[in-house]
Amino acid sequence: MLGVVALAAALLLAACTRGRPGHEAYARKGDEIMIAGRLFHTGAPVVLWFDPDGYDAYRVERRFVPFEESSWEATVKSGRGPGTPNRYNLRNPGLSSEEIERVRGGGWDLASLRGVVDQFMIHYDVCGTSRQCFRVLHDMRGLSIHFMLDIDGTIYQTLDVKERAWHATTSNHRSVGIEIAHIGAYPPGEGAILKRWYDIDESGRASRITIPSTFGDGGVRTPGFVGRPARAEPVVGEIHGKAYEMYDLTPQQYDSLIKLTAALCTALPNIRCDYPRGADGHLLTTTLEGDALKNYQGLIGHFHIQKDKIDPGPAFDWERVVTGARRLMNR
Repeated sequence: MLGVVALAAALLLAACTRGRPGHEAYARKGDEIMIAGRLFHTGAPVVLWFDPDGYDAYRVERRFVPFEESSWEATVKSGRGPGTPNRYNLRNPGLSSEEIERVRGGGWDLASLRGVVDQFMIHYDVCGTSRQCFRVLHDMRGLSIHFMLDIDGTIYQTLDVKERAWHATTSNHRSVGIEIAHIGAYPPGEGAILKRWYDIDESGRASRITIPSTFGDGGVRTPGFVGRPARAEPVVGEIHGKAYEMYDLTPQQYDSLIKLTAALCTALPNIRCDYPRGADGHLLTTTLEGDALKNYQGLIGHFHIQKDKIDPGPAFDWERVVTGARRLMNR
């Protein structure tokens, strides 16, 4: 009997140590994200912008050039960086003058932020790894994203969720954004880049992700990690009525994304744990228009707001993410 009690106590302690997704954390365990200055558990590996090896979108200097060339002044002089030092701003649409003054001075409180944020925007980065993604967004394009998800399942948070990251045009003010490390989707027969990024066996199945040598080790945090698509064969499907093919995410990416989704939908409950559906109840594979977009709350793809975007692509398993996140939320 004592053995059973000890086992139950050990399991309870382990659960408490990991933390339930979306529940507030009061000490760092390595799985927390930050929302309005407060920490919330995800259950997945998380690196914050101020952690060692983190990616800090609050800094104005470029990250991936020699330090003496990284300042904003040096960037302007070189003519090779973004046109402004700003890469994010305040979530101000819809706020009164008094509310703007309050949040720009003292910052957002959680209750106020919950009333504004109601979409979780999902992108793939077409960069292949999170390190390259941050280089392109931060050093070259002058954009930002709240989260990046690397091929090994590591989540990098670059900004507090309270900030208005620049990643999704008309939905920036109301959304949380994530860039998933993935080389992207292409018209069938035109995806030569897929052959550079995936080791294909004799049957045409992808056996592993092969980061090109020009990327070095890719900056992947897990030593010796070998990424393999969740489905070995490329997936073909339609976005905006056109066919595209891509390889799936890694199982590690799905696992972490499910946990992050559960955390965000719990901590920010106006983000419904669902995705855009057509009249038949299946995934909507084109843009949301007018009031449909204005009133939509939940997970959303980049292609749902822009006709010139196709991410997160036809292989992205929306049902796997939503079902897994709901299961964690209802546990």
